[in-house]
Amino acid sequence: MPRKPRMYLPGIPAHVVQRGHNREACFFAHDDYTYYLEVLAQGCRRYDVAVHAYCLMTNHVHLLLTPAHADVGISQVMQHVGRLYVAYINRTYRHSGSLREGRHKASLVEADRYLLACYRYIELNPVAANMVQTPEQYRWSSYTYHARGTPDTLVTEHAIYTSLGETPEMRQRVYRGLFEDRLPGADIHDIRAALAFNHPLGNDRFRGQIERALGRSVGEKQRGRPRADLADNESA
Repeated sequence: MPRKPRMYLPGIPAHVVQRGHNREACFFAHDDYTYYLEVLAQGCRRYDVAVHAYCLMTNHVHLLLTPAHADVGISQVMQHVGRLYVAYINRTYRHSGSLREGRHKASLVEADRYLLACYRYIELNPVAANMVQTPEQYRWSSYTYHARGTPDTLVTEHAIYTSLGETPEMRQRVYRGLFEDRLPGADIHDIRAALAFNHPLGNDRFRGQIERALGRSVGEKQRGRPRADLADNESA
């Protein structure tokens, strides 16, 4: 079966997910998380890709990224991180064999409609996995930057986030308020289905814009309930 082509466009955010091989752990200790974030930041600087939100789970990662120029920037970042992080794990734990589950999954995101939903989905992963009761309790995500202003040099604020308020304090307060309600089930379904099939996350107009920019069809949005393997709440 041919591989589904990647579709990244400059200035368009993408929700990216990379899993551990057979859903096995890919982070084992504090230093593993910090090293991953270090090489991610390095790769994003090198290939001019912005990180808007992230969450490092035990056996997978969620990233919300926007390439500034080249449409291959995100793929280059993921290759860079994968190469260095796998070498680090092999060296540190004398590990052999595959660490990652093949190619990463990704979907372009219609910012006006779905960007903040993706922020919430990504940063709520540890809560959905019953690892913590609130996203603020989880160390390895961008939540405390967005909600409390905790310094995080990896994060680049998207214009949708900065529009939440005129000052950082106002933005943080409004952002915390977004987490007082549960993320709608329809948004969760749409996010997971788009990732599963590498389809744009947005309405027909957005998908049409993507198709014209790419010069090819990107397929219809998947209908119905997503498969069981789309769930991202592994606690591992």
